[in-house]
Amino acid sequence: MTTILLADDHQVLREALRFLLESQPDFHVVAETGDGLEAAALVEKHRPDVLIVDMRMPGLSGLEVARRTKRLSPATKVIILSMYDAEAYVMDSLAAGAAGYVLKQSSSQELLSAIRQTLAGGLYLSPSLNERALQSYIQHSREAHIPDPFDLLTDREREVLQLAAEGLNNPQIAEKLSISPRTVEMHRAHLMQKLGLKTQTDLVKYALKRGLV
Repeated sequence: MTTILLADDHQVLREALRFLLESQPDFHVVAETGDGLEAAALVEKHRPDVLIVDMRMPGLSGLEVARRTKRLSPATKVIILSMYDAEAYVMDSLAAGAAGYVLKQSSSQELLSAIRQTLAGGLYLSPSLNERALQSYIQHSREAHIPDPFDLLTDREREVLQLAAEGLNNPQIAEKLSISPRTVEMHRAHLMQKLGLKTQTDLVKYALKRGLV
């Protein structure tokens, strides 16, 4: 039996996905959530065969959940669900460890195909993305020697970055992450320095560009 974890902040979509997946005799949804932080915790708890995660989620983005899944449960196949067909999002997803990238406007049969193909060890991209993603990959490979400051952030700094971009202030972030406001302030200062950001507006613009919010 293939175990699947669903992570999407739209409840109606989650319910539809659960119904679709559990209509398959060999699929079982072990858990679901609409929050990125909880998704990472559920991955560690259940170590599912497959994680289906929305690109943009509160708490942690789908990309960050994918990165953590690669570390917390290396055998889990991650499939990103997204409404965005930009090559940059596809490449970021693959770099984060995703084995599949499926557009939300795709058919249910395509999602099932993506799951089975990734379980078999393959890589799945929605058909409209294949050629463009290949060209983007070639360009990305040529530029791979350029370091990405985002890679220098710690897990906690990435959490603070996303929550700050979502509009939470330091005390609210502290409560969400169960740390002190002073610790949040320290992490925020460090991530701003690493990313070369000066203001809250800079932070929000950066998060939008990275597809975090």
